[in-house]
Amino acid sequence: MALYHFHVDQVKRSEGCSAVASAAYRAGEKLHNLWDGETHDYTKKGGVVFTEIMLPPNAPEHFSDRSTLWNDLEQFEKRGDAQLAYSFDIAMQNEFTLEENIEFARQFVREQFLSAGMIVDFAFHLPGKDENDIPNPHFHVLVPIRPLNEDGTWGAKQHRVYNLDENGQRIKKENGQWDFVAVPTTDWGRPETLQKWRKEWAKFINSKFEEKGLDCRIDHRSYVDQGLDLLPTVHEGPQVRKMEKRGIRTEKGDLNRWIKKFNQMYRSLQSTIAALKEWIKEAKEILKEPEEVYLVDLLRDCQDMRNQVASTYQRGKKRAKISNMKRFNEECNYLLRRNISTLSEFENYILSLNDQIGSSVSSMNEKKEKIKELQQLIEQAKVYKELKPIAEELKKEQYRFKKAKVKYQEEHETELRRYYMVKRKLKEAGFEKEPFPLKAWEKELQQLEAQYSEEYEAYKPMNQDLKMLYQIKGDVDKVMRELHPELLQTQKNNTEKRKVQEER
Repeated sequence: MALYHFHVDQVKRSEGCSAVASAAYRAGEKLHNLWDGETHDYTKKGGVVFTEIMLPPNAPEHFSDRSTLWNDLEQFEKRGDAQLAYSFDIAMQNEFTLEENIEFARQFVREQFLSAGMIVDFAFHLPGKDENDIPNPHFHVLVPIRPLNEDGTWGAKQHRVYNLDENGQRIKKENGQWDFVAVPTTDWGRPETLQKWRKEWAKFINSKFEEKGLDCRIDHRSYVDQGLDLLPTVHEGPQVRKMEKRGIRTEKGDLNRWIKKFNQMYRSLQSTIAALKEWIKEAKEILKEPEEVYLVDLLRDCQDMRNQVASTYQRGKKRAKISNMKRFNEECNYLLRRNISTLSEFENYILSLNDQIGSSVSSMNEKKEKIKELQQLIEQAKVYKELKPIAEELKKEQYRFKKAKVKYQEEHETELRRYYMVKRKLKEAGFEKEPFPLKAWEKELQQLEAQYSEEYEAYKPMNQDLKMLYQIKGDVDKVMRELHPELLQTQKNNTEKRKVQEER
């Protein structure tokens, strides 16, 4: 099945990550990080079938060595919260061979990334065994955020554009510093560029499908932009995937399993509704008087047809006729409970059911987004509470002097990074100071999850509803064509009608 997955993230020191560790993991290698002294060994990681470092013309040749490249970048970046690299995860397609997938991936990377002057660390993986892994062959691309100068040295990520007054002179702020705006030196991090890459990837893969004569296609647009009511899964991240792989269930993992199950059912429902609508459209075109066609009468005729066939059986005649009677009763009771007697009423019911499905999906989508938001707030508040004592320790008298303060910060660097990161995120969400309403969040989350589950349970019977509608459609269509040709217009009239419509 064709799959679209094109995810981009950043490797940041502020989140406890390093470019060397990321490169080692993606390539399945053992690399030593000179910046923090840590060694990262992923040589036992399976699934890595191809790796390559692609260099633009102005890059030094020694950057073709993975350890040299990323250690050189790590050493150049001095800040403890430096943003180091862009990390791409892109799914390939099971419809292609392994060799085709690798070549197509390399071709896309050359055309979109390498041509823009980016250094590309490329690694191709086979699909993982865990259900939370990308279920297709996929490749990872690690790209330094910092660009290269023409001479091959590391360039600037940003440059200053000073704000000028009406006389063209620089403006000073109240603190005496020049007022300026930091402007990125590349467009690699712009949302418009990411959207262009996502679109080009879909276009590129679809062209390969077409070349091979395959009907499947992928779409870079979100479900909302495609006009679909499918629920998007939540991003899990490496830590959640590791826990799930060890058999530890997580909230994000459970939510994604539910969403996948829901979307599978939703696609089935939409497919059935589309088939029913198409049948009604065709029936209206060929019936003389569709509003006078009573479905129960046709279903009774269909039962008689089945019983005539059952009469020819050598064995099991009685059982077959009982089964036919049971089928007829179920269909008639179903129509009676829903006040459906004619084809027009049948059509109206399908349209109303389609509206119910759309409303239900929309409601669950809203709840899913709120659940995701609450889960993040709860997690951030717990981390904040856990790590706050470590940050507060710095305020004590013993760390008044720089040497002691720096030593403490180095010893607790990872904890302090996480603390300040969640503090910033809580502030952005409107929660700057304690106490955080943790119990209220947990209560609201519990209520939403219960409502979510109730709506899903109410949604499931719609699947059985549509199965019965499709069964009735099949019986009605069969009997109209085989027993009641007098209800149908002649093929000649049909042809003339279409011709008049086309002329109009």
